[in-house]
Amino acid sequence: MTGINLDENKLKDIFKTAILELLQEQKEVFSDLFIEILEDIALEKAIKEGEKTETVSRETIF
Repeated sequence: MTGINLDENKLKDIFKTAILELLQEQKEVFSDLFIEILEDIALEKAIKEGEKTETVSRETIF
């Protein structure tokens, strides 16, 4: 069995091409994933902000 000999630059180009093709072909999947990540970050920030505020009873709110 013979081995394949690729230089570093050629290997980088192959990986870049493969990743770009994957992103283009699975655009919707990555878009949904990105949206979920942003929502998680926003939720985490909201929780941290909420932890800094004064606690209020349910009756006060309603």
